[in-house]
Amino acid sequence: MDPGRILILCFFVALLGGCATTDLMPGDRAERLEKPVAELPEHQLLDVWIETFDPGQLPVDSELAQGLSMDIREAEARFIPIQLADTMEKTGYWGSVRVVPAVSEGGEVLVQGRIVSSDGGELRLEISARDATGQLWFSRVYGLSVDPEAYRPDVDQTEVFQGLYNLIANDLARYRSGLSASEILRIRRVAEMRFARDLAPDAFARYLRTDENGELVVVGLPAAGDPMYRRILAIRQRDFLLIDTLNGHFDNYYLEMQAPYTEWRSARTEELDAYRAIKREAWQRKALGAAAIAGAIALGLAADSDTRARTGTLRDVMVVGGIYGVKTGFDKAAETGIHKAAIEELDASFSAEASPLVVEIDGETHELTGSAEVQYEKWRGLLREIYASETGLIEVTD
Repeated sequence: MDPGRILILCFFVALLGGCATTDLMPGDRAERLEKPVAELPEHQLLDVWIETFDPGQLPVDSELAQGLSMDIREAEARFIPIQLADTMEKTGYWGSVRVVPAVSEGGEVLVQGRIVSSDGGELRLEISARDATGQLWFSRVYGLSVDPEAYRPDVDQTEVFQGLYNLIANDLARYRSGLSASEILRIRRVAEMRFARDLAPDAFARYLRTDENGELVVVGLPAAGDPMYRRILAIRQRDFLLIDTLNGHFDNYYLEMQAPYTEWRSARTEELDAYRAIKREAWQRKALGAAAIAGAIALGLAADSDTRARTGTLRDVMVVGGIYGVKTGFDKAAETGIHKAAIEELDASFSAEASPLVVEIDGETHELTGSAEVQYEKWRGLLREIYASETGLIEVTD
């Protein structure tokens, strides 16, 4: 083959290889938040509990996991449900929308989630919803990707992934809109009886049974004036008050976390963009350098003695230039280490700023972290003790 053609072929192979990119997987379409045409009557509003999310796992690929940490994931597992709850409250389709630290009896609709991926530029969530009867409404994965421009200060967007939250809220609202008034009443009654059964199974378990579909149905109700049931309902209101107190702390946590979290996502998206660009440029420089050296060698091997003599200087320049290209490619690749360090620094800074809040409940202080689940479990135990002390039907143990 003609030496010139070899050189040109090497050049374009290197250039095209260096320009190859991989796009982010596109997410689901973003939507506007849907609202009912007319205000819904109170008896048609279901209360929603959103459990703090499963943080999921970090990517196995070291490059994709760069700058991420389980500390951030744990923070997101609390932050994201609060954002979703705020979005759902704005729709007008629901009663109280509360974030709860653990699954417990008494909720009318329970929303659970797992973070599939979250890196500042892309957010993917696995969301499932079911009502008190155990009926699964749906289980889906939602995703949305944004570019660094979404974080520009002049962009009128308080939350870059708001479209994703709208999409989830709309799906929940559409499912609720498909429920009849009798189905909504059934869900509310089952939720009450599940709470009663949890506190006093001996007294209230007989009012619930599981049907052939695996769903709970109410097979009877206590008498309207039943003093034990009235106490159960009063204790349930105390439970709601405790959850509302926890939600006040969740809201404070959200407000304090919002700024550093947004800054972290923005900075990480820019850093990751720069990191990938540098990697592409470094690869291209090394490839072009290698192509120049290969072209010089090919030129020397394919030419006769006269041609080799005439092109000696050219081949020397190609070799020297090729070596320089390879060297600068490696130098450029070394810069990625600087960006990696910057991402890790942002990670550590964010983890520090998003430290758990210390909250006070009934004169006792507790951390609103993983121990919040434990604290809420202790609270449910306390409710049983309250019921036992008021009725004398259940032995209270220390």
